Amino acid sequence: MLDENLIKKALELSEKSKNLYSRIQEESSKGFSAEIKELSKQYNLIKKTAEQFSEYKKTEAEITDLEKLVKSESDQALMDLENEEINSLKNKVSELAEEIKDFFFPKENLQDKDILLEIRAATGGEEAALFALDLFKMYNKYALNKNFKFEAISLSPSSSGGLKEAIVSVKGKDAYRLLQYESGVHRVQRIPATETQGRVHTSAATVAVMPEPEEVDLKINNEDLRIDVYRSSGHGGQSVNTTDSAVRVTHIPTGLVVTCQDEKSQHKNKAKALRILRSRLLSRIEADKKSIEAQSRKNMVGSGDRSEKIRTYNFPQGRITDHRAGITIHKLASFMDGALDELLMPLADYFESQKQLQ
Repeated sequence: MLDENLIKKALELSEKSKNLYSRIQEESSKGFSAEIKELSKQYNLIKKTAEQFSEYKKTEAEITDLEKLVKSESDQALMDLENEEINSLKNKVSELAEEIKDFFFPKENLQDKDILLEIRAATGGEEAALFALDLFKMYNKYALNKNFKFEAISLSPSSSGGLKEAIVSVKGKDAYRLLQYESGVHRVQRIPATETQGRVHTSAATVAVMPEPEEVDLKINNEDLRIDVYRSSGHGGQSVNTTDSAVRVTHIPTGLVVTCQDEKSQHKNKAKALRILRSRLLSRIEADKKSIEAQSRKNMVGSGDRSEKIRTYNFPQGRITDHRAGITIHKLASFMDGALDELLMPLADYFESQKQLQ
């Protein structure tokens, strides 16, 4: 059965479903538009659950009516038939309730997944790129501690020797479970090596953690892809820069674009780009399931602005603070050396407790 909290959520969902349907009908009278496409996407996401809740309420009303009938019935044979029908309807209500619960609180099926870890320099110029490199090294050391396989798929170095962007595959038991809450803006406060006045600077890097899907998880139609090849502009061997080995893959329905130019082989770059695209699409689908407003992948990490921080690394004070859970530890050196569990474990407990309060 559904508790009061879930009934309230389901009622709100039903109302939203009706409003979306009305808006779609209204917009359809004006002709097809991008707005109709977006409204239809939101409507189709919640339509089934809204219908299930309507059936849930109808079935509960039928049970109530039958129970009243049984109390006034004097014929034992009829009472037995009515009680049998009541039991059948109660089973139906129970099944509907479970399906509705699954919509609002989807069971995590990603815990055993390998992940793609994306690290990008955000605000702060070259200092942000150097911090992105530090995060890359930190996660690499953590992966080694956990016996995870850590494979760099794409690296974009900065002029100072830092990283503008890194996309990494992390494979191993519990990789997703342990690193799933790393997505967001990571802020650093420290004195840059180039700072002559000894002033503390603040910069940031973004991290995105996405489950890496298998072929069976997500089917991508070839007709939905546009694949362009071009000459690499990055660093590398002579053949990297003189042949059309770089690949740009565009997923036409969503507009997602992935480029890869690290390999000399066009075939290998295409395979890597498709691998990244598949993971980004699955991440978007999972976000859609958990949010009626269908959060985009950008929402996972924010804009990269320092004010959107999830965590601060304060080097002068030797501390790390996770602002979501209010956890602070004063072991920055060991943390950057890959000893992440002292923060990740209580952070996981915090998010688990938040789920139970919902």
